[in-house]
Amino acid sequence: MAMPTHIAATGGIVENEHGEILLVKTHNQGWVFPGGQVEVGENLIDALCREVKEESGIDVEVSYLIGVYSNTAIYKWYDGVTDVPTKVMFDFVCKPIGGELATSEETTDSKWVPRENVLDYIETPPIRARYQAYLDFDGKTKYMEYVTRPDFVVKLNRTI
Repeated sequence: MAMPTHIAATGGIVENEHGEILLVKTHNQGWVFPGGQVEVGENLIDALCREVKEESGIDVEVSYLIGVYSNTAIYKWYDGVTDVPTKVMFDFVCKPIGGELATSEETTDSKWVPRENVLDYIETPPIRARYQAYLDFDGKTKYMEYVTRPDFVVKLNRTI
């Protein structure tokens, strides 16, 4: 039996004391909240802190989990050859504790955006759906399964 392959990833909704949300502009997805893949031997919290720092220059403290998401689409990576495994993403609310806004190899810009204006920047449907889950957060963790290819479709949406 072949072992299943999943990518574990984290996303950080970083909100500062002025009610602004940290966004980064990527090469492939436009404006998003920071996050990325968990590396071998790394836990979710450390991965999220590393990814936010790498992509934006901001140091964070992770506060609480707001959502777990599965992208179960079957598609090829940007190279057109490599199969992309199912991705499981864990979104957390974070508070900034230091650092300065910066960019990286993965980002072309970073900025603080008023919470109510964030959806004016985010165009990618799954990132919009995950940010909306943050806006709607009522203390219960959201679980959503979706596919991104050929179109974005939510297959399951519930609280856990």
